[in-house]
Amino acid sequence: MSSSLTPRRSVLLGLLGLAGCGFAPIYGADTGLRGRVAFETDASVAGFRLREQLEKRLGRSASPEYVLKTTVRSSQRAAAITSEGDTSRFNIVGVATWTLIALEDGRQIDGGEVEAFTSYSATGSTNATQATRDDAEARVSVILADLIVSRMLIRAAELD
Repeated sequence: MSSSLTPRRSVLLGLLGLAGCGFAPIYGADTGLRGRVAFETDASVAGFRLREQLEKRLGRSASPEYVLKTTVRSSQRAAAITSEGDTSRFNIVGVATWTLIALEDGRQIDGGEVEAFTSYSATGSTNATQATRDDAEARVSVILADLIVSRMLIRAAELD
């Protein structure tokens, strides 16, 4: 019985030790870039979805210090073809180019390009296939936003 408690105690002591290490939650309410960024995205469904996800991650800003400019493009590729020659699965590939700019002086803080893909099945009815495609496109926006925000938050400590 006591031997099974030893690993638990070690873990608890380790966690208590980390509590005072100076680490702060990167997605906390008052940390990083939360509430400090305005977003400019494409006037498209993909741009709207990306903006929505970025706002979920970083919040809306009443008085932004930075602007994040993004452009999104996507393509569709056949991923699985049946023996009859019908495409039964598609990949949606999304690419977002982004630039983080300081509003104070217009300098570019960071930027880059991120790429993600997801798949959907085309084996159901026309309506079902369209619904799965829409869902796949929405998932790509979530992935792209996560990749952009992760990259930005790495640089956030340098901005303060």
